[in-house]
Amino acid sequence: MTRRLENRHALLTGAAGGIGLAVTAAYLENGARCTAVDVARVPSKELAALIAAHQDRLHYVACDVSSTAQIDNLVAAARARFGTIDILFNNAALFDLAPLLQSDEAMYDRLFAVNVRGMFFVMQKVLAQMVAKRGNMPGTVINLASQAGRRGEALVSHYCATKAAVVSYTQSAALAMAPYGIRVNAISPGVIDTPMWQQVDALFARYEGLRPGDKKAAVGKAVPLGYMGRPNDVAGAAVFLASNEASYITAQTLNVDGGNVMS
Repeated sequence: MTRRLENRHALLTGAAGGIGLAVTAAYLENGARCTAVDVARVPSKELAALIAAHQDRLHYVACDVSSTAQIDNLVAAARARFGTIDILFNNAALFDLAPLLQSDEAMYDRLFAVNVRGMFFVMQKVLAQMVAKRGNMPGTVINLASQAGRRGEALVSHYCATKAAVVSYTQSAALAMAPYGIRVNAISPGVIDTPMWQQVDALFARYEGLRPGDKKAAVGKAVPLGYMGRPNDVAGAAVFLASNEASYITAQTLNVDGGNVMS
């Protein structure tokens, strides 16, 4: 199916690369107008190329989602360009890891500021304008969780906790928004082959005594389907959850992980 998001305005955070970039491209292919968001002052090379190809339907806004003032400015800029936001793909996040006894306050504050505080207040402020609209096409929110939020990991305590918070906030927001017909769901990716995996692999190599590339190869082989996912695998789920085909789905976290987590 194509054009499932025709004439809808989607705001996507963390859109410069990886999953965010793939979902932006998929939403454009399905007819949406998109406000793409990332922390850098100018868009990435890949996102800039997408903007050049869709100048009338793709707008870039720089925003540090750990700042509520910047989030207010973001929502205002998005609405000024394309009107009320109908879809939120809430994807901006940071990753880091360290042994539990070496995890410091700076790492904790940095991850929770973006992955939890930023996620929540972007969602809250977008939901507020969806409620105010109260039109014939209720909005929908998709938060990015992770399989890391489904269980703890010895080296990844802070990141796991932030993604568990995403799942919990998704459920609470879905119940709060149900009377307005607004759906709130999450996607829980497994190991997805994105540029971020270079950083992840290097961190595991440092703390587990591995060679570069060993961790990435191992986690791919451990997936029941036998390989790492691709950003487009998540993009397909993101289009589905944003579309009318998912009109009776809310408060759910969809695993896109090749069978790593069964629920």
